[in-house]
Amino acid sequence: MQAQGSEPPVVVGDPFVVAYYASRFGLSVRETIGTAEPIMNTIDLLPVDSMPPAEFKPGRVCAAAGRATVEYVKIAVKSLRHGFGSAIVAAPHSETAINSAGIVFSGYPSLLSASSGDHLPVFLMLIIDDLRITHVTLHCSVSEALQLLNPRSVEVAIRATDATLKKLGIERPRIGVFGINPHAGEGGLFGDEDARIVAPVVEKLAQEGLAVVGPTGCDVLLADRASYDGFVAMFHDQGHGPIKLLGGRESSALCIGQEIVFSSVGHGAAFDIAGQGIADIAPIVKALKLVASIN
Repeated sequence: MQAQGSEPPVVVGDPFVVAYYASRFGLSVRETIGTAEPIMNTIDLLPVDSMPPAEFKPGRVCAAAGRATVEYVKIAVKSLRHGFGSAIVAAPHSETAINSAGIVFSGYPSLLSASSGDHLPVFLMLIIDDLRITHVTLHCSVSEALQLLNPRSVEVAIRATDATLKKLGIERPRIGVFGINPHAGEGGLFGDEDARIVAPVVEKLAQEGLAVVGPTGCDVLLADRASYDGFVAMFHDQGHGPIKLLGGRESSALCIGQEIVFSSVGHGAAFDIAGQGIADIAPIVKALKLVASIN
């Protein structure tokens, strides 16, 4: 969790887990709420007692770790809402571990939406350099995604994208909206969903003054990606594919559409190297820099 102002980041987690890794790298741990002066080689910790010590086995998918992941996020969100901190940067999660704990979970956006109280829609924006792609639907089957796509969901996602790009310092964001069907339906030849669902929303928002274009085939829009500040994808793979192709593990994941600044890395949990101290820190550093850049 990023503290406010020039205060150092604060780690949210189980004290014994943080102490275990700190000792391996010659670091000390201090329990704090981030108000004290930073100390060199000292981790500031907001303690959460969630993970049973007997279940702590790095590299193994287990329900206890999944349950702890959700608890850490909930405590971090609660802290921000009580005035401590300015942003949250989360480590990668395991959806399998969380769901095995009996918690319905399809990614950080859905967890943030559920914890908002009024269940505001939260969307995932993946970022690599100047390529930014918001997803209207995320971790669900294609058939379910088609049922979730409607004018309202598309409109809210576009508005959230526009607002976020402005927070990133882009005064008048140019947004390209991907089509649902191949070639955005090609005049009804490949389905009428684009004409029924997406086109009216884009027209409405353009009339309001938003610089939005679409629906257009994602391949066409991405081929001219320098002309846009952000894109809105309809499905998971429409957005993840180009981001991962260009950025690999270097992308950042920003949850948008709600008041909390929440970012994570764009890759999953590397169970094969967990606990070995050899993970690449560049993605999490990028996520920290990203939240620090948001106005």
